[in-house]
Amino acid sequence: MTLNLKGKSALVTGGARGIGRAIVEMLLSAGASVAFCGVREESVRQAHDELRAKFPDSTLKLVTATADVSSKDAVHRLFETVDRELGGLDILINNAGIGRFADLASLAPEDWRALMGTNLDGVYYCIHEALPRFRARGGGWIINIASLAGKNPFAGGAAYNASKFGLCGLSEAVMLDHRYENVRVSAVLPGSVSTDFSRGGLADWKIQPEDVAGAVAMILAMPERTLISHVEIRPAKPPKK
Repeated sequence: MTLNLKGKSALVTGGARGIGRAIVEMLLSAGASVAFCGVREESVRQAHDELRAKFPDSTLKLVTATADVSSKDAVHRLFETVDRELGGLDILINNAGIGRFADLASLAPEDWRALMGTNLDGVYYCIHEALPRFRARGGGWIINIASLAGKNPFAGGAAYNASKFGLCGLSEAVMLDHRYENVRVSAVLPGSVSTDFSRGGLADWKIQPEDVAGAVAMILAMPERTLISHVEIRPAKPPKK
């Protein structure tokens, strides 16, 4: 399928590196105007400069912001920036996420709160800001980057599993609530991805960030009559145990 997003505006949270960065590149390649955020100003600025060098076309709009999505006020300011710089929003990619891995007895309350604040509260804040904008524009896309940890628990993953199980449930409920408003909601559940975030780090056998971006592109390329509610992605040949 050919993906043409000319005239569309997108926001990617956690877009400075890893999966988010690959999604930003895919969106720009498809002709979209793109805004992305990250929590570290230096990383956001570096990503912006590298992307501008890779996509020198002056007609492509690329907007960056430093924002912590666990803050309701920061998310509100982020969406105001998108309104001002891009003139509205058609596509929201909730990619920002963090990990805290420990058995529950060892998990500090502040780590639990930080993880839920980014992985769940942040998604709620972003969707809550996006929905009235989508209504005004006649519809839109919400794609939540979840994880196979949202259906497969593992030892040491109590908090992370809880956040991703919650994100999968949130995605399906929002889809059911708003599908007749032309708001299409999907969740992408990758397994082991070759990023610094992934446990075990980089590896050739793992899913590459651009593979996840490809799944997002597939969702966006679907005709209006068709909705992919969730897609699971696994490494083809993980190491045998």
